[in-house]
Amino acid sequence: MRIKTQRSEGGKHRKISTSQTTTGRVALVAIATGAASTAGVGGAAAASLQAAPAENTEAVNFELTNDAQPIDEAPVAESAPQILAISEYKPVAGLDTQLLKAVEATADRLAADQATRGAAVVKPAEGAFTSGYGMRWGSLHAGVDIAAPVNTPILAVMDGTVIDSGPASGYGQWIRIQHDDGSISVYGHMETLDVQVGEHVHAGQHIAGMGNRGFSTGSHLHFEIHPNGGGAIDPQEWFAQHGIHL
Repeated sequence: MRIKTQRSEGGKHRKISTSQTTTGRVALVAIATGAASTAGVGGAAAASLQAAPAENTEAVNFELTNDAQPIDEAPVAESAPQILAISEYKPVAGLDTQLLKAVEATADRLAADQATRGAAVVKPAEGAFTSGYGMRWGSLHAGVDIAAPVNTPILAVMDGTVIDSGPASGYGQWIRIQHDDGSISVYGHMETLDVQVGEHVHAGQHIAGMGNRGFSTGSHLHFEIHPNGGGAIDPQEWFAQHGIHL
């Protein structure tokens, strides 16, 4: 606010008119009053907000964007089902021939393995060892005796071909087998004979039933081994060389 003054002539003191003074005072009072009113209103409002408890609060309704449409109504992206590529089945050509060759190769391998290890040898019968190889009653007992009940199984000791099967002096009944290495095995006093002359047998095959026929004092097997078709040797030593103990 500006207050206008007039200078008096001749260096007189300043003189302010009453109207001007009154106007200025009114303006100052108005400004002050406005400021006070404003402050009063602000203070009253603040006091009113602090003093009055929050009542009748209205809930504000709002909607999330993702809730605008229900899930079950949302559009589903269509996609084609995945198709896996599987190679067409084609039978193997010449499968029968391949299998046959595999079987033959296995048989050849087994035969070669058997040849390197030697002929398989098995024990001719289970029972009690009652007599060994050597002199007995003034003559050579050319084999060993294994006693067991009548019809106890008697087995071929190695692969070979039956060259005798039937009655024999002193043995009652016997069986002789010539083996692939030229050896001959002899079995005596049997009750039953289960193989015939000319029949090829395998190691461990049931060839007869134990008995008490011929020159015998009880049911037993008399067994001999003649290497290379020659004279008999001690079967215990021969079996021991093949890992068998009577």
